[in-house]
Amino acid sequence: MQMSWDLDFISEKDFREHVKSTIEKYKEKMRDYNLIEFNRNIVDPIKLLFDKSVYHKTWEEIISSEIFRQRDKSSNNDIGYFHQNIFKYFKGCQVPNAGWDVIFKKPDGIQVYADGGKVQTIYVEMKNKHNTMNSSSSAKTYIKMQNQILNDDNCACFLVEVIAKESQNTIWRTKVDNQNVSHRLIRRVSMDQFYSIVTGDKYAFYKMCKVLPHIINDIIKEDNQIKEQNDTVIDDLKTQWNSVYSDLDYELAMTLSMYMLGFSSYLGFDRPINFIRR
Repeated sequence: MQMSWDLDFISEKDFREHVKSTIEKYKEKMRDYNLIEFNRNIVDPIKLLFDKSVYHKTWEEIISSEIFRQRDKSSNNDIGYFHQNIFKYFKGCQVPNAGWDVIFKKPDGIQVYADGGKVQTIYVEMKNKHNTMNSSSSAKTYIKMQNQILNDDNCACFLVEVIAKESQNTIWRTKVDNQNVSHRLIRRVSMDQFYSIVTGDKYAFYKMCKVLPHIINDIIKEDNQIKEQNDTVIDDLKTQWNSVYSDLDYELAMTLSMYMLGFSSYLGFDRPINFIRR
């Protein structure tokens, strides 16, 4: 059964195109992991050992989790791409190559907040989560917004958070040089509220989220190149310790193999068997 399309702010064709381009970015990171790829940024064997022991996991589970973590870390930018670049399809929005994440213009004026005046332009800095900026980054961003308002008295500046603590459109109160600062046109806005301002539909973000799973599934079904990864890290480790530590039991051999990923050049680790046997 064909899904009805009730998103007035973006066409189904454009939305599919945007979701597909996001998935393409994911595909670039979907390479299979062997031992070399797994340890490209040198894993922390001691952390993995603690994780395995404290959480009562097997080495297979811990290594699979670490592979997922590495893939997930590299895909964070792809999610940022999705949230930012969807606005290029929205009326009045542009996504510049530099400067601001999104710029929204409306010649007849934008109601920035209830009971407030109108501006013609909103300049946006976008963050995925509400807690991703430290004090230095917050101050730098606020000063940038402050300068924009000084140069353009017909604008507002938004810090838009995809994952905010709650739905909000409020004055951004922060500190610059240990001084409390705030301005009614420098605002902290959750993604749903920003969608509402841009589209005029207060449920716009909800509607997008509602259709997103169906579109993702459709595109993945259509793409024969998206397959489950064939990771060989465990097999590579077993091959390694079978040839070197064959007289050790599985747990000791795997622990030693993990140590050697991070510490092979460290003092004393050139005598691994003596190390294990104490």
